[in-house]
Amino acid sequence: MCRRKYLCAFRRLDVKMISPYFTESAAGVESSDTMGKINTGGIRGLRSRVLKSEDAAVGVKAEMHERSVTDAQTPAEPVSNSNATTTKGKANNDQAPLRSPRKPRRGHVKVEYEEEGVGPKRERWEPCDWRTQLSFIREMRSKRDAPVDQMGAETCYDAEAPPEVRRYQVLISLMLSSQTKDHVTAGAMQRLRERDLSVNAILNMDDDTLGKLVYPVGFWRTKVKYIKKATDLIKREFGDDIPNTVEGLMRLPGVGPKMAHLAMDIAWNQVSGIGVDTHVHRISNRLGWTKKETKMPEQTRRVLEEWLPRDLWSEINWLLVGFGQQVCLPVGPLCSMCLNQYTCPSAHRSSPKKMKAGSPKSPNRLTSPTPRVKEEPSDVPAYCSPSQRRRKPTPKDVSEKELHTKSACTEERGTEGKTEAPGDDREGGPSLPRERHRGKRRTKASLPHNA
Repeated sequence: MCRRKYLCAFRRLDVKMISPYFTESAAGVESSDTMGKINTGGIRGLRSRVLKSEDAAVGVKAEMHERSVTDAQTPAEPVSNSNATTTKGKANNDQAPLRSPRKPRRGHVKVEYEEEGVGPKRERWEPCDWRTQLSFIREMRSKRDAPVDQMGAETCYDAEAPPEVRRYQVLISLMLSSQTKDHVTAGAMQRLRERDLSVNAILNMDDDTLGKLVYPVGFWRTKVKYIKKATDLIKREFGDDIPNTVEGLMRLPGVGPKMAHLAMDIAWNQVSGIGVDTHVHRISNRLGWTKKETKMPEQTRRVLEEWLPRDLWSEINWLLVGFGQQVCLPVGPLCSMCLNQYTCPSAHRSSPKKMKAGSPKSPNRLTSPTPRVKEEPSDVPAYCSPSQRRRKPTPKDVSEKELHTKSACTEERGTEGKTEAPGDDREGGPSLPRERHRGKRRTKASLPHNA
């Protein structure tokens, strides 16, 4: 009887409650296998399941409250109650703004590097009309008749000597050419070649003999010391041959960047940089081939290598050196003969200034037919000083003039009028120079009388 009562009670609960927990429990009660388990703890199991369902309902209610709060903070869109699926999708989408909004990330900047990988790629600067200017310089240098073409470092070595000796002679000619004219350097190299210009010959030669051979190149005493030290270093560390790198050449005493780059080009036939001397430095600044005026040749070299194409580095030295020797001179450049006079920013600025007509140095000096002679005023004595001539004549000056006229007349007649001068001087009081002069005369005239 008791079992049947329990079954009837559970069946009524199953009809009244729609929860899945109760349906499962009712199905379990009907089975005969689980009858004993339900009988022992059925009420407690039902209570725990009811509590769990209440907790789930509370969680759902809290979640709906949070959604309502977030919807109040953000502008809500009108939602129709007819379509339930649309409401569900929007509810899922509204869960995303619960997180704190992040700031948009900055766009990545792409950095491109040059081939060498030194720094960021920049737009290369180039001077205006440099190609036109260079073509005009080539045209003016087409004859190759400048001193550097005939007596430069490329012509001073012995073409029949061994390769290492030729390279050594090129280096010596470059060391001697600093601050020296090309014809002086060529003469010194000719004398050295007559004495077998080689590493061993220079080391066996004393300083006095070497100095006599290279004289009169500029700073010949200092260059003799540098040549001896550089030759000794070549003998000890480089095997009787000059170094084949710019760094090795600059280790030699007396060799700078210009000589190193020229030696690499002429001796080793390798273009490592631009050899910038005083001509290249001056002309580059005059043509505006530098962003701003440079003070040293090394600064000019760096600026030129930034924009000038590498295939022109070997040509630019001899072009500008010969151009500077013939046309673009250091003092008084011949701008009127230059083809770049209309594109050069320094044209006619350093040219000799034209003399004004009538100036003493002008060849077209205007000469008047009758020479102008400055006449002295008749009332000013001729023997007065310039300060006395500027002031107005006084009666005292008139009496001095009469006295001077009387003394001149007495000297012409051969009379001894000098003895009268002291009395007249006391009365008239002549000027200081005249008084000294008369005092000397009086002393000479009075010597026989006192004797």
